[in-house]
Amino acid sequence: MRYKELDTNTLLDFIQDLDSVKEFFTSDELSVAEIGDGNLNYVYIVKSKQNPNKALIVKQAVEYLRCVGEQYPLSRQRMSFEIRALKKFYEYLPSNLPKIYYENEDMSLVIMQYLGEHEIMRKGLIQKTTYPKFSEHISTYLANILFYTSSLYLKSDKKRELIDEFNKNTQLCKLTEDFVFTTAYMEHETNDSENVNLNPHAKKLFADMEFKSKILHLKYKFMTQTDCLLHGDLHTGSIMLNQNETFVIDPEFAFVGAFGFDIGALIANLVNNYIHHSVVTKDDEFKDYILKTIKKVLELFEIKFLKLWNEQNESALLVDGFLDENSLNSFKSEFMKNILRDSIGFAGAKIARRVFGVAGVEDIRGIENKGLRQEAEVLALKIAREFVIKYENLNDINEVLEMIKYAR
Repeated sequence: MRYKELDTNTLLDFIQDLDSVKEFFTSDELSVAEIGDGNLNYVYIVKSKQNPNKALIVKQAVEYLRCVGEQYPLSRQRMSFEIRALKKFYEYLPSNLPKIYYENEDMSLVIMQYLGEHEIMRKGLIQKTTYPKFSEHISTYLANILFYTSSLYLKSDKKRELIDEFNKNTQLCKLTEDFVFTTAYMEHETNDSENVNLNPHAKKLFADMEFKSKILHLKYKFMTQTDCLLHGDLHTGSIMLNQNETFVIDPEFAFVGAFGFDIGALIANLVNNYIHHSVVTKDDEFKDYILKTIKKVLELFEIKFLKLWNEQNESALLVDGFLDENSLNSFKSEFMKNILRDSIGFAGAKIARRVFGVAGVEDIRGIENKGLRQEAEVLALKIAREFVIKYENLNDINEVLEMIKYAR
């Protein structure tokens, strides 16, 4: 099928003959509206006029970076990787992934379950909404996806097939290399120029060679490690949830990379929300909720990941009987400690890059009062620096919480 960029006028013509869509809506009359506010793609909602709660989401990639415009070309192939990742993740954990009704890689398009009873986590956290089941859900998601797509579970041939399938997602990996690990720490045209100009904190960051050297180590891990299949951009804007359910969406950055990268991205966004409430609402009770969430996610992830690993006798990495029990337990303990360390290092990079780099985060860049925003930026840079400088020597989750609480 030949690619055609759709809009609100042409989308209905495209979907009206799709069997899965006709079966979902039966004979209902449909309406279409654009709802996406993301950086990369166009997102539409298709609703039944008779029953507006009956709806599907249509997402299509275009041949440029949406948040910048047509002057920044970007391959549509990213949607192929998103489709493949959604299907792969759904195999392992359907309870946390939206159902796919139709997908077409030629059209760079996917039609998915409408999560109308759920909200974007970032917006909810800014409004001080608590989610009692989130830590349980997201730790299960992380443990299952990271373990079952790794060499701790897969045989060598299957792992290499997975790498071949996903690591051609080169353009979006390059975006991460540039925007998370490079341009946000130097003078660059993509940065938040109005904020960077004459800002002493930007100049201090750009001149911090100790910090930037550590960032290079993290960038190299990102570029070279092939531990497991990652979402690649697991921030709180890529999670939709309510009090009972949690869904992970938008894995267009999916690739096979370092265990700690998705975990770090999530922790970074929870820290950004902690910073928001430290400066804007000054709500100590909600800040404590965020810290407890960070701790619980990290603790539950380790418990669940190790449980899966302990149930697996052989894999590409380990042959049953290769190590005695004490040596194996010691190996696993150090292995998990290194995942924690890398997670916090990546979290530091993710926090810092949002301050002056392209695509700032609403928790901080959305603060309208300039004085409060600068206060939030300073706190973000302090926490980020602590994470990046000290991540290799971490031994305990409580050390992470201490760095957050006492960064001032």
